[in-house]
Amino acid sequence: MKKAILATLATALLLTACGSGEDGQDTLRVGTLSDAPPNIYLENGNYTGFDNELLKAIATKQNLKLEFSATEFSSLLGQVANGQFDLASSAIAQTEERKKNVDFSAPYNYEVMSIQAKEGSPITDENSLAGKRVAVIQATVGDKWLTSTVPAAQAVRFPDYAAALTALKTDSVDAYILDLTIAEQNVTQNPDAKLKVVKPFTTDVPHGFAVRKGDTELLGKVNEGLKQVIADGTWARLHQQFLPTAPAAPEFKAS
Repeated sequence: MKKAILATLATALLLTACGSGEDGQDTLRVGTLSDAPPNIYLENGNYTGFDNELLKAIATKQNLKLEFSATEFSSLLGQVANGQFDLASSAIAQTEERKKNVDFSAPYNYEVMSIQAKEGSPITDENSLAGKRVAVIQATVGDKWLTSTVPAAQAVRFPDYAAALTALKTDSVDAYILDLTIAEQNVTQNPDAKLKVVKPFTTDVPHGFAVRKGDTELLGKVNEGLKQVIADGTWARLHQQFLPTAPAAPEFKAS
């Protein structure tokens, strides 16, 4: 009798962990950010942006439910690895180091970075960053790029985009390395701060949605849904809506 009760309890806990709803749809816990437009941000209580809207479209194609929660980028992949989140949606660059801890979907975009500073700043490119205090988001491609490209710069690491932006606006740092699209948003949304994009640069590092290592079933659904939203033109429509000035790779054009 005791074994039967324990078996029933274990089954119930398993179903709860999987997040299956009464309608048979899986509810996926998605870790994202709330402050990094136009890719991932919170607006009127809704998690939106290019990455999140693309994931929603994929979920619709694959009959999945999503439950978004905000976290810090520096802890996001660890939270996927330990099962706190089923998916991570945050313009995540697929680096070899990160692939050791999580699995990634097929690419859905590529990393375009930039150097941002204030108008009148002597910073013009990476060569002028030496000896300067430069903001980066901890554990991002920008962080790695700065430390490898300009080791003479002083990397000042922040847990989120809002904190790094505040540091630049208040002159706590001299420059900021971040995604080009977010840097452009900073310029338009903060006119009094007199920010500018000093230099954009494109990388060949793909973005992907992250899942727990070995979760091939979920990865397969995400990849299949991604093919569907590329083929029907949803990817192109969302890219134009959220990232109109960013280059779009030919592989993402509707078939």
